[in-house]
Amino acid sequence: MKLIYRILIRLSIVLSILLTGWAVYFYVNIINEVNDETDDSLEDFSEMIIKRVLTGEELPVYDNSTNNSFYIQEVDEAYPHSHPNIEYLDEMIFIPEKNETEPARTLKTIFRDRNGHYLLLTVSVPTIDKNDLKEAVLFWIILLYIILLVTILAVNVWIYYRSMRPLYTLLHWFDSYTIGTKNKPLKNDTNVQEFRRLNEAVTRHTKRTEAAFELQKQFIGNASHELQTPLAICQNRLEILADSSPLTEEQLGEIIKTQQTIRQASRLNKSLLFLSKIDNRQFPESTLLSIRQQIKALLEDFEEIYAHRNISVILSEHASLHVFMHEVLASALVSNLLKNAFVHNTENGKIMIDITESQLSIRNTSDDHPLDGTQIFERFYQGHKKKGSSGLGLSIVDAICKMYQIAIRYDFRDGLHTFILTFPKKNRSFR
Repeated sequence: MKLIYRILIRLSIVLSILLTGWAVYFYVNIINEVNDETDDSLEDFSEMIIKRVLTGEELPVYDNSTNNSFYIQEVDEAYPHSHPNIEYLDEMIFIPEKNETEPARTLKTIFRDRNGHYLLLTVSVPTIDKNDLKEAVLFWIILLYIILLVTILAVNVWIYYRSMRPLYTLLHWFDSYTIGTKNKPLKNDTNVQEFRRLNEAVTRHTKRTEAAFELQKQFIGNASHELQTPLAICQNRLEILADSSPLTEEQLGEIIKTQQTIRQASRLNKSLLFLSKIDNRQFPESTLLSIRQQIKALLEDFEEIYAHRNISVILSEHASLHVFMHEVLASALVSNLLKNAFVHNTENGKIMIDITESQLSIRNTSDDHPLDGTQIFERFYQGHKKKGSSGLGLSIVDAICKMYQIAIRYDFRDGLHTFILTFPKKNRSFR
């Protein structure tokens, strides 16, 4: 999740809690204020009624202008002991003039007249509908919340992107940075001290990385060259020894085995060097290549090499697949997959190759059990040891796939080993 999204989510949660709390506080205080004013009016009206009852004056008639109403009811002596002296209620009262009920605030109080009789005075005054008030408050709170939230978030987004522009400039430069190639210098002028320090730290780090990369590249190249030379010398001396000296058949067999071991060590050395170059991104150039042409060119050699095993190859092209890759890496990718299919196959077996607009699928028959999908791309992993296999072929395939963001998947079904490569859109050409 992006930082700005995390900030906006947290800000929205905090604002929601604050505005909800404020809305509840606002509503409670509005209701209390309305009730206080109404209760004061009821108290004044009830006191006036009680005074007139006690003094024998004429009671007021129904006030049509205010809709205030009252009625007096005589109660027994036990009633005051079981009911509060003054009680405020929210009720619905009937208004005869309007022929409808309306919400009202009611005061009930008990007093004694001049004759000692207990009387219950009920005074009512129309008031606001609390449900209507709730709906109005809720509507305006939601509207206010939306306006405030959108405004605050918009201001925060603007401030964030304005303030974090140097960071995004640095990230963009980092994304386009490729070690071992000529990169553009970092241009990220800013007067913010933290960003200046970050720019300086990144520049120092890239310089150290470039220096270490050059040393590593030189070391690998020199080590490979120095190792290749004695291997070649040993190979030549063994050939001279086999040709010039009178040897028994057993001795000649041992020399041939030693030569095979040296050749295998030489191939292993070249594979490790090639894998190191891939990991170090020493193949930056890309050209438009046809996967079908790459396969056709390599199949001729493999079919000739493994002709004695009588393996049939079925190539099906459902759609043309053209990709942008370095030619050497494309050849290595296809070559190692094909070699793996030939080496780990059966006598009179089959290899089925399917090409679609975005995928390359290679399946081969085998007597082996399924390979460990979590380890098959590890270096020197060999689920079933086969002659001619160095254990680095699938590691090279995996390294090339990671370099070009190609998704690779292994499956074993119905006695068939299957490798499926899915090429991303950015590396494909649509024709």
